[in-house]
Amino acid sequence: MTTALSGTGVGPLLRGWRERRRISQLELALRAGSSARHVSFIETGRSRPSEEMVLRLAEHLDVPVRERNALLLAAGYAPRYAETPLGDPAMEALREGMERLLQGYEPYPALVVDGTYHVLAANRGIAMLLDGLPEHLLSPPLNAMRITLHPEGLAPRIRNLPEWRGHLLHQMERQMALVRSGALRSLYDEVAAYPLPQNAAGDESEATGPDSAPYPYFALPLRIEHEGRVLSFVSSISTFNTPLDVTVAELAIETFLPADPATVKYLQSLTP
Repeated sequence: MTTALSGTGVGPLLRGWRERRRISQLELALRAGSSARHVSFIETGRSRPSEEMVLRLAEHLDVPVRERNALLLAAGYAPRYAETPLGDPAMEALREGMERLLQGYEPYPALVVDGTYHVLAANRGIAMLLDGLPEHLLSPPLNAMRITLHPEGLAPRIRNLPEWRGHLLHQMERQMALVRSGALRSLYDEVAAYPLPQNAAGDESEATGPDSAPYPYFALPLRIEHEGRVLSFVSSISTFNTPLDVTVAELAIETFLPADPATVKYLQSLTP
């Protein structure tokens, strides 16, 4: 696995991001309207970049908003991006918009998580999937990775657990390669160490009904048992474009699209 970015000065940090993006000094300089010599001087500490240059390089390196603040601090400047709590009055429009989106997606499951997969909002489709889980997993703060992979959580219900578990762990690994987060690393170490339930090899015989024959999925599905039948979903994750706040930058809206006709039919039957 890729290790976290090393170095505490802005030069080593920028070099780490450039190497991570596999961009040469010349290519970065051309994108940022600078020279390869100047980029080299910044990376080696021979030149202190202006605040504008730090932000320009960070933009062309696609550095996450939280890490852009870290670059500014390392260069001796104040952070540019605020980190406003989601419960702050200034976030009211955002909260209401997300709630409308989640409700509008029903009866299909949808939820909002932060950068460490804490569930900030969810709709009734998610509540349906979580029905019957032990209280200690449902007590706040609710964590999507913990609930999904815990041996007392959804894991025993997931009929393709090895594939889905591998997908989730790889997703976390990619995220850790981009952000330096002790909390995310601790969560990864925890869920990766969970023992697999006995049905971890998968058991497609759980499917029932005339529409349960093998279906040509267009993406890796989450195949999960619910009340004696197997439902299939494909996950889609949306983030906010050009965020100007750390909290907003780390929000992700995950929606679960029914992946076969049987799942569509069943979920629509639950709608009053």
